[in-house]
Amino acid sequence: MHRSKRIIFVSHCILNQNTVVCPLARARGAYTEIIELIMKNGIGIHQLPCPEFRYLGISREPMTKEEYDTKEYRQICKNISIDTIEIMKEYVKNKYEIIGLIGVNESPTCSIINSRGIFIEELLSLINDNNLSIKKIDVPVDYKDGENNSKFIKALIDFFSFKIFENKEKID
Repeated sequence: MHRSKRIIFVSHCILNQNTVVCPLARARGAYTEIIELIMKNGIGIHQLPCPEFRYLGISREPMTKEEYDTKEYRQICKNISIDTIEIMKEYVKNKYEIIGLIGVNESPTCSIINSRGIFIEELLSLINDNNLSIKKIDVPVDYKDGENNSKFIKALIDFFSFKIFENKEKID
């Protein structure tokens, strides 16, 4: 079968709301509408690991970015970021188009827009260090599976239409 060679990197909880701190989950499992849209566009999904889950497990309490911002937690996020960069480089080397990165707004770990989460800070730092660039979008705070999410879905459709991951030195 022909591969689309299009990949999107997503924060863990977009595909698995079961790892989200209670009571902040906004879907029963995955964000159905987002995942269906990605699949309908023939885009492969690369799910990033959840640093919060790795650090404190499933029954952790909600915490702020400041509470997570410890040397140990940053190291977990940095290690995941190092692995993610190697994966991204492998895709690029093999002529895949990386559509972008989807985060979760206001997450202490995975927020991209406004105040960046700790994991995203570490990941974007390494993306810059490796002379790469990536388009980014956050799932908004008011997104709830099964409700009217038309504004975000339109933004996501627009997001898919751009080729946005490239090596600044122009890898062919």
